[in-house]
This record gives sequence, structure tokens and C-alpha cells, in this order.
Amino acid sequence: MSEIGLRERKKQRMYQVVSDIAIRLFLEKGFDAVSVAEVAAAAEISKPTLFRYFPAKEDLVLYRIADHEGEAARVVAEAQGEPVEALRRHFLEGLERCDPVTGLSDDPQVLAFHSLLYGTPSLVARAHTHQERSEAALAEALGGDLDARLAAGQIMAVQRILAMENWRRIAAGERVADVRAEAVAAAERAFDRLAAGLQPSRGSGATRHHS
Repeated sequence: MSEIGLRERKKQRMYQVVSDIAIRLFLEKGFDAVSVAEVAAAAEISKPTLFRYFPAKEDLVLYRIADHEGEAARVVAEAQGEPVEALRRHFLEGLERCDPVTGLSDDPQVLAFHSLLYGTPSLVARAHTHQERSEAALAEALGGDLDARLAAGQIMAVQRILAMENWRRIAAGERVADVRAEAVAAAERAFDRLAAGLQPSRGSGATRHHS
């Protein structure tokens, strides 16, 4: 393994370890009750070192879902055929495997993490910036013009609302087995409306794949 590869692996491990320690402390005591200095001490690193990895306290939490940023854009870039249909398949596959990003997961750790995320205003605000970057990436994948930006906004909103509805129901005590069929039906309806509403006008590339 090259020195660069080893260094990158060590860096990624540092991100993972520090984020996991921070989330454990936040779940135990509450996000606002834990200082960055306390996280650094628990991770056995200095506060300046922590900030080199995580510029904001909120990033300690958002790192756990950072790999989903730009996911819709990646799906579209790799799609064969219509982007909305590719995104529909991707979301339905996520529901099938109970991917936490779809909200359809009753794993206690996932539920605790989502309660922390959605129950902390500063984390909700930080998550919104991730959503905006994902939306911008999707708009680029759809062509980059105004129609593409409008389409990306609608697609991201649909996915977010579907996931939030699933999470609310599971968090309220419903079983995944009882929610899944309605979650699938809701996703199908939502993507049907997207597909109908985003039919490209003459000369528009908003919903076509651009290589």
C-alpha cells in the first residue's frame, strides 16, 4: 500500500472514530450539553486537531450521513434512461433494504441518531446546507439550466418528505412491516407525479441524462 493510501485511510479512520465518540456523548447528554473540548478529550486529541477535521460542532454529527450527499446526482449520472425513473428505482430499493436514508428503519441506533438530528435546531440547519449542496449537484447532473434546478428542487423535496413521513411513523412506534407497503405506495405516487410534472418541454434538457 502506498504511503498516500495509508495516510488517507488513517485520516478517514480519524473522522469515523471522532464522529462516533461525539455522537455517543451527544446521545448520552444532549448536543448542547457537550462541548467540543469534551469531545476532543474523549477522543484523546487536541481541540485544534478536532477543528482541522470538523470545522463546526455540527459536522461531528453530519459526518455520519455525509456519504449520502450528492447521492441523487450519482444515481442520475449512472442512469440508463430517464433520471426520475432511476431515482424512483433507487428509492424503492432503499425501502426494500430498510436503508436509514429512506426513514424506514427501526434499528434503535438509527432512531436515536435521527431523534438527535431532527430534534436539534442547529443540526437541522446544518443538514439543510447538505441538502442544498445535494440539490445543486443533482441540478448539474440534470443539465444545469433553470429547468434542471427546478426539477432538482422538486425531486429532493419529494425524497425528503417521504423519508420524514416514514421516520415519524416508525419513531411513533409503528412497525416497519406495517409501514412498508404504504411507504412504497406513497413513493410510487410521488414519483408518478414527478415524472408527469417534469416532462421536458421542447428544447429543454432538465430531465434528460447529460453525459
